[in-house]
Amino acid sequence: MTDQAQGEEHKKVYKFFVDAKPYETAQQSLSGADIKRIANIPPSYQLFEEEEGDHPDKQIADSESVHMPGKIKHFYAVPPATFGR
Repeated sequence: MTDQAQGEEHKKVYKFFVDAKPYETAQQSLSGADIKRIANIPPSYQLFEEEEGDHPDKQIADSESVHMPGKIKHFYAVPPATFGR
């Protein structure tokens, strides 16, 4: 096996879900905007990371960085609110 093939074989892929659909990235961190772009989520939507147990879900800003290694991350998108209509 060549050094290049060995390096490609050991490249880590991080799995994550957005609205229950699976995605993968080789990057160790992604911004909220990156996650929305990869999942084809409109920029005006809010992004949340699902937390375990009774912890509240965490809103992820477009500029916020999410560290991908560790447990598989689960996100969901929420359309802009239209209160009072």
